[in-house]
This record gives sequence, C-alpha cells and structure tokens, in this order.
Amino acid sequence: MPSVAVKLYSVFFKFLLKHRLQNRIQDPNDQTKDPFGVTSRPEESIAAANPSFTDGVATKDIHIDALTSLSVRIFLPDTCLTSPDSDSKSQSRVRSMTKHSDPYPGSILTDPNQAFIRRNSFGSPPPNTTTGNGLATGENHRRNSYAIGADDSNKLDSGVYRGYAPSVSNCRKLPVILQFHGGGFVSGSCDSVANDFFCRRISKLCDVIVLAVGYRLAPENRYPAAFEDGLKVLHWLAKQANLAECSKSLGSVRGGGVELKKADFHRHIADAFGASMVEPWLAAHGDPSRCVLLGVSCGANIADYVARQSIAGGKVLDPVKVVAQVLMYPFFIGSVQTHSEIKLANSYFYDKAMCLLAWKLFLPENEFSLDHPAANPLVADRGPPPLKLMPPTLTIVAELDWMRDRAIAYSEELRKMNVDAPVLEYKDAVHEFATLDMLLKTPQAQACAEDIAIWVKKYISLRGHEFSY
Repeated sequence: MPSVAVKLYSVFFKFLLKHRLQNRIQDPNDQTKDPFGVTSRPEESIAAANPSFTDGVATKDIHIDALTSLSVRIFLPDTCLTSPDSDSKSQSRVRSMTKHSDPYPGSILTDPNQAFIRRNSFGSPPPNTTTGNGLATGENHRRNSYAIGADDSNKLDSGVYRGYAPSVSNCRKLPVILQFHGGGFVSGSCDSVANDFFCRRISKLCDVIVLAVGYRLAPENRYPAAFEDGLKVLHWLAKQANLAECSKSLGSVRGGGVELKKADFHRHIADAFGASMVEPWLAAHGDPSRCVLLGVSCGANIADYVARQSIAGGKVLDPVKVVAQVLMYPFFIGSVQTHSEIKLANSYFYDKAMCLLAWKLFLPENEFSLDHPAANPLVADRGPPPLKLMPPTLTIVAELDWMRDRAIAYSEELRKMNVDAPVLEYKDAVHEFATLDMLLKTPQAQACAEDIAIWVKKYISLRGHEFSY
C-alpha cells in the first residue's frame, strides 16, 4: 500500500484539484482571457529552459504556431556530441576539455581551437552589444541555421555564453520522442518542474531527443484543440526534417565565381521560403524516421490519436515515421463500468468524480459522452485506421488506478490484431506514480522509466534484434 505521506498528499491534492476544476466550471467565459489558448496555469511550478548541458541534457523552448500558443520544449542529451562507437579515451578527452578548457562556462568544445556559441532558431549569431541585464542585443545577420560558419570563431567578443550550437563536425543522429504531459486536459504543462525532470530522465535513459508538447488546455480550448496540437507538432517535425535536408544540400555547395553567386542566390530564395527557420538541434541531431510517441494520462489519449492519424496520413508526413508508442496510465473511460472503475472509484490523486469533471470541461457540451472516441478507445465508430495497422504499443498501468482495466482491454484488442502491445502493471502504484512531482524520485518511478527505455530501444535501435523485454 502507498505510504502515509502519499495518502496525506493525495487528500490535499484532490482538495485543491476539485476546487480549481469547480472554479473553471463556474466561469464559462475563460476562453475570452487568451484568444491564443492557455498552455499552463499560474499554480504550475515552471523549470526554466537551459541551453547548456546541465545534468547531461540541454533544453530550449520554441513557439511553433503563429495562430495559437502551441509550443515545444526540446530536450537534447549530451550523447549527441560523441559517436557511440568512438573509444572511451577520446570521449573522456572531449569531456575533460569541456570541463577545464572552456572560457565560456557550460559550453561544449568538440574542437580545441574553436569555441561554439549558441545561435537562435533563425541562425543569427550573438550581437555585439550588451544590455544592462547582461544579454546581447543589436543587429542580427540572417543566416542559414544548419551549421556554424567559418567566421563564428571571431564572434566571441561579447564574452557571453549563449548555449550549445551544433556544427557539421558533431552531428550524431538520435531518435525523437514526442511527449504529451498529463493533467486531465485542464492542467499541467510541458515546462513544469515535474515534466522537465521526467523528460530529462527519458532523454538520458533512451538516448533520444525529447520534444515535450505544450498543447492548449481546456476549458479555454476544448476538444479537439489538444488533439489537433499533437498532430500539428508531428507535421512540424516533418517540415523541420525536409527544411534541414534542403538547408544541408545548399550548405554543401562548393566553388567560386559565378557558381558561388548562384548558390548564394538560391540560398536566399530558400531562406525566403523558410529554410532559415530550421531548428538547429533537430537539423543536426534529429532522426524523424525513428519517432516514438509517449503520452502520460490524458497525454496518452493524444498520443494514441496522433498515432492513428500518422497512419491515416500515409506519406504526407515523410520522412517522419512513428515506430512505436508508450501509453502511461491512459485517461480512458466509458459508459459501461469496468471492475476497477467500480472498486477503485475513490482512488488516490485522481478519483473518478474529478475525472468526470475534467471530461466535462474538455468535451464540448453538445458532444459530451463517456463513449466519445476521445474517451473510449473501444467504441465501434472510432474511425480509421483498423487496429491491425497501429504501431507497437506499450501500456503502463498502476494497480490502484481506477482506469487500469480499460487500458488493459485496449491493449488486448491490439494484441488480437497481432500488434506488439505488452502491458506493464506496477503493484501498489497509483495514477501518475512515475510522473507526479512527489513520486518522481521513488524507486518505482525510476524502474518504470528504465522499463520504458528497454522496450523503446527495440524499435529505435538500428539493430533492434539485440533488444528484448
């Protein structure tokens, strides 16, 4: 059974959550406060992004949609800087140089004769003047952002380290995990302290780039806003991959005279069409052909929707390929109650009554139904594609979670269609036992993350037969 501390925290947690949900129901005009949509709540503790490799992972936030507040936080592990096949002495020499020889603390040196500086997503170098708050300002030079130019070593006179910037000399490719946080569609954020900690853990254990999605929350933006945001990020990832290839091919042009002028002209045209909007971390290190979806609680509902749409979309998303998905205690429900929904209705942290309130806030009033396709994965009219086309799906469930039975039933339906769909059940565990702030550092949460990494590596490894679960 959960400890006394967990039980007490659960009571306090449910009291606060119920109060917040009821306040949102009482104020039906919340959507007028922010026409672009809300992606976090004032009560959330936010972890600041850090583009240097603190604790082995660099992070940065990107707003990716001009019409909404949709954003992502990128988690890049420092393993992107070294080849897994290089010898350990070479790796330790690079790390030693990073620690002792870098005049700009926290930066990464892959060449002892050159210090790399951070570039923004437009690829412009740090300006030459400095404001009172220590940040450089001034004229930006529009640049292709795929790689650092030869003149970048001369642009360190401001003395301000701005974070990691990749170059063509250190472009190890890593798989990409799209992560959707939990919170019942009405709370949570991609940059909360708890979600930041969890994504860092997954990034290091799986050796992947994690894109944590900051989708719009209800009731300001009801269904299908969060689901559409998840699909938008997948399309954005595909666009990034295509622009990176375009940018890479333009950057590899060699020659002089008229040929070089033509290359510059074509590069200018490409920039006008968005090549300069390439995200450098993804361009240098992302491998979208090995993409995994990971959803936590309600985020699992979004991940499952995005997986289905990626199959229905066919080659529209090329070169992105969803090779697997992980559903962590999915937020499924239905009109016909399961055994766990009856026995554990008043379970820890997220009981059934509060989850019903969350569904009422998320689904439009004229569409509210516990058998809505977003809520019940087993309804007959859920739509294409057939289950047999779904990617391999790992389902994580907790013994003391009232939603467990329906998640297990969905996994069973996938296995009937010959989909690799194992279920990992954790004893004496509660809903969000591996992602909730106070439970993140428990042995059970660590074990869950390690189990996910073992299974995911079957599908992201270039030699997948070496892994088992």
